[in-house]
Amino acid sequence: MTLRIFDTRSRTLRDFEPLRAGHASIYLCGATPQAQPHIGHVRSGVAFDILRRWLLAQGYDVAFIRNVTDIDDKILNKAAEHNRPWWEWVSTYEREFTKAYDLLGVLPPSVEPRATGHITQMVEYMQRLIAAGFAYAANGSVYFDVLAWHQAKDSDYGSISGNRIEEMEQGEPESNGKRNALDFALWKSSKPGEPAWPTPWGAGRPGWHLECSAMSTYYLGESFDIHCGGLDLQFPHHENENAQSHAAGDGFAQYWMHNHWVTMAGEKMSKSLGNVLSVPHILSLVRPVELRYYLGSAHYRSVLEYSEEALQEAAAGYRRIENFLKRASQITASRGEIPVGIRPAEFDAAMNEDIAVPRALAIIHTAVREGNSLLTAAQNDPTQLAALFEKASSIRAMTAVLGIDPFEWKTEEGHTAALEKALDVLVQAELERRTNARAAKDWASADAVRDRLAAAGITVKDTAAGPQWSLK
Repeated sequence: MTLRIFDTRSRTLRDFEPLRAGHASIYLCGATPQAQPHIGHVRSGVAFDILRRWLLAQGYDVAFIRNVTDIDDKILNKAAEHNRPWWEWVSTYEREFTKAYDLLGVLPPSVEPRATGHITQMVEYMQRLIAAGFAYAANGSVYFDVLAWHQAKDSDYGSISGNRIEEMEQGEPESNGKRNALDFALWKSSKPGEPAWPTPWGAGRPGWHLECSAMSTYYLGESFDIHCGGLDLQFPHHENENAQSHAAGDGFAQYWMHNHWVTMAGEKMSKSLGNVLSVPHILSLVRPVELRYYLGSAHYRSVLEYSEEALQEAAAGYRRIENFLKRASQITASRGEIPVGIRPAEFDAAMNEDIAVPRALAIIHTAVREGNSLLTAAQNDPTQLAALFEKASSIRAMTAVLGIDPFEWKTEEGHTAALEKALDVLVQAELERRTNARAAKDWASADAVRDRLAAAGITVKDTAAGPQWSLK
């Protein structure tokens, strides 16, 4: 059965026909690292990691590009608010995003380009657009001429978002250099104190949309297979990417895929709403693999409504799979480690229908229930061991596609949420003892606490918010 994916641009399920047989090229709009990642951010990473794993399981050679937008108004504003260099600020949170992806078992991208590393490609893109009559320079900035492109015979402006041009607002500050409010910045002229790069039109920094067109085509070619991202990127980001790329003469993405939001009380999770749930916080409640299971459990095009109850239900669902495979491994130990076996046809059919993970998980849990019956039978009848072994290997094969194979996670580093919570209680008691000793100028007792913690592999750092501890 051929993989069918829902293409946002055509609003239809389309058979996946790669540009090059046996090869799949994918570009995912990655992070704009300005703060701690929350689970709404990393849902996209998990959703399209599952797509990638499914293509790999089908024998495709996959080129997977996930960018980092490392220059942006929000980054500059956040860095300025905290009196930090912009490059330090963005690097700090880029590491936090990488850590979150790694903790959740997201495969590393083939390459992870940064916007600031591709200024040359952006300049070339702008030169092509100006030469084609779809961009213009003004006061040191460069703008894309939306109306000129919209009136071109090959224009498909509005096809990604479904918006009508008269209803579109770019969300950019007005500028006296723009010909029309619909136009968007490809290049922003420099402002005092901001980072800037030289171009033929003056020093400045890139506009958001230009970055991804330049990076995706640089690594994947002027046409590539799939462009992915969150639903909130449809307009203006992806609409404008698509427009400028086609206007420059590139075929660009053949398929567009968008994952839906993580919400709380029906509202999109975002920092502005104050309902952010950071990845570190959620990992104090469940293990990384359980969070991955939760984030991947809903169809990628469906809203995932967050609640701690739903999170714990998902964790319990994962543990049912994990516990079965552990017990099966113990009972069939004489046959060696359970291998990754053969997936049932109905599982493959579910994954080929627009990556229908909820259906795939239902098939896994049915197999687990059947496996538990075999566990009982095999304890009394050794002839059932072969069937149990085969069932367990099939379940491993299915969970491997979703990135939740318990055997792959069994060596995961880290401490369970329960152990971390218990350790924190004990360390906080020691730190309180140290604080009281210091207040009483009992330096010997305070030093003894510090040395005792250090001997246990715990580092204490005194901060304005009080002492903070970490494992060495």
